[in-house]
Amino acid sequence: MIPGRAGTDAGSAGAVYSPAVMSASEHPLDQLAAWRASGRDTALAAVVRTWGSSPRPVGSLLAISDRGEMAGSVSGGCVEAAVVEAALDVMRSGSPQLLKFGVSDESAWSVGLTCGGELEVFVEKVL
Repeated sequence: MIPGRAGTDAGSAGAVYSPAVMSASEHPLDQLAAWRASGRDTALAAVVRTWGSSPRPVGSLLAISDRGEMAGSVSGGCVEAAVVEAALDVMRSGSPQLLKFGVSDESAWSVGLTCGGELEVFVEKVL
């Protein structure tokens, strides 16, 4: 399965966002608390399960603001872009999402990986 949401290609919607990435030294929860203190809507994404090759371990966090700003990381590249898009949806709806991403062993070489892998990311609005 190509990286996406609920078995679909997350890039198919054509949505584009322009995140302002936080400093690598800032902890995602500290930045999330600062956004919340200033009255901003926020969401938190966490890697909850991995199989095979995965760039970040279980427990990795990504804080997202209502402006698409990010602190932390759950993967990188197109996966992280899809997580931010989902987080913006979660902030609007209030409904959490469990996102599944993966690439098969057969397709791994074509996207620059030595082996396939999967990960699940849970995204919820922080009140």
